[in-house]
Amino acid sequence: MGLEALRGLPAVGVVLEHGALAESVRLRGKAAVLRAVRAALEEARCGLRSGNELATDVERLAGRAIEILTSKRGSLRPVINATGILLHTGLGRAPLAEEAIAAVAEVARGYCSLEIGLEDGERGRRTSGIERLLCELTGAEAATAVNNNAGATLLALRALAGGREVIVSRGELVEIGGSFRLPEIFEVSGARLREVGTTNKTRLSDYERAIGPETAAILRVHRSNFRIVGFTESPQLSDLVGLARERGVYFIDDIGSGAIRSDLFEAAAGDEPLAIDAIAAGADLVLFSGDKLLGGPQCGIMVGRKTVIDRIESDPLMRALRLDKMTLAALEATLLLVLDGDRGEARIPLWSMAAAPVEVLWQRAAALAATLCNRDGYDAQAVRSDSFLGGGSAPIQAIPSAAIAISPPFPSPFDSEAGLARALRMGDPPVIARVQKGIVLLDMRTVLVTREADLLDALRKVCHDRGGAGPRNGPVADGGGPV
Repeated sequence: MGLEALRGLPAVGVVLEHGALAESVRLRGKAAVLRAVRAALEEARCGLRSGNELATDVERLAGRAIEILTSKRGSLRPVINATGILLHTGLGRAPLAEEAIAAVAEVARGYCSLEIGLEDGERGRRTSGIERLLCELTGAEAATAVNNNAGATLLALRALAGGREVIVSRGELVEIGGSFRLPEIFEVSGARLREVGTTNKTRLSDYERAIGPETAAILRVHRSNFRIVGFTESPQLSDLVGLARERGVYFIDDIGSGAIRSDLFEAAAGDEPLAIDAIAAGADLVLFSGDKLLGGPQCGIMVGRKTVIDRIESDPLMRALRLDKMTLAALEATLLLVLDGDRGEARIPLWSMAAAPVEVLWQRAAALAATLCNRDGYDAQAVRSDSFLGGGSAPIQAIPSAAIAISPPFPSPFDSEAGLARALRMGDPPVIARVQKGIVLLDMRTVLVTREADLLDALRKVCHDRGGAGPRNGPVADGGGPV
């Protein structure tokens, strides 16, 4: 669609004056109806730009405005993740286990023993429940948690090194999602950054020379969302811990993604560090995320020596960053599943998705592609694909997968892969696909088995409810078999 179609859209005032909206204006007020009309027009503009014929005349725009007014949906909606990125930050990272969801619902619907001891009736620590589990999993003396790992880093630097220096390798001055950089966290925390080494090479001697009277800690940061390869060098963990202990400074290990078990994601996680290894090596404090490789809710977990955790929890900023009852409930339920070993592993969605055999994914992709071809008129086939953990975890470690590839010609009125992908995002339920080289890919590793029927329903609606051509009765193409 060109500029002519866009220019042909009616003005806001024309739609607002349509008779169908008179009752809505009386009941909801002009301001609310005006917002709905503008939203309907913006939908139409976006649709025209991407080649989709949505509501463009006054009557249908007025009807769409009424739908927007009466819809009770918020901006946060459940979606089907067909991108193949397991820890997709834009889609909320790790989905929670059913046990975690049930735990959240149980504490959310009433009062709970958040900060009170049921035996003595005295006020207690809200993190005491998760502390016991985290210590059992990592071997640490103590543990606590805050709202996310950036918050954990900020609080740790402030509590342990405020006004003093913290030594960091230049190769570890990372930027995480949303242009959030480690030096900025230092600035906010009040700790002073002391850079050592070079981007690709930092030796133990660089740390040794940098330690002085103003040094409070050595910080090691895992390069979670990138890798430096080739002519590189960095000290061993044990050597850094030994140096920190010898010189009387803290050693803080920010391992980022939070791998909790050595046998987890062997093929997928690559060289992700383990919290238990850092604690065993003697780290004073280890920091990691709860909603990445742990498969739990968003939070920043801190484990380490009791004197260190006590100092952190006594800092006034701890109250500003503390977890609410629902996050604590979800985290505790997830940790209990991790402690359950193999039985719990299958019940944590992230773990089961990462471990799914590619042959099983291929069978699912082939069956769904056949349905799409024979029933809905799509040119669809099962193809090989690569999934990734995402969320800054194992960025170069591909996980073999299988996907449904929807190729042109796309069902009318979609003249491009971008138009079809947008229609899927705007559908009910929304489907987030991957667009690659003119093809729409639906990676089965991140499509939960329980959402397959919903996925087919969403694709059917896009094909038929928007003027699709209907079934073409074409054969299913052979994608070449599983990897």
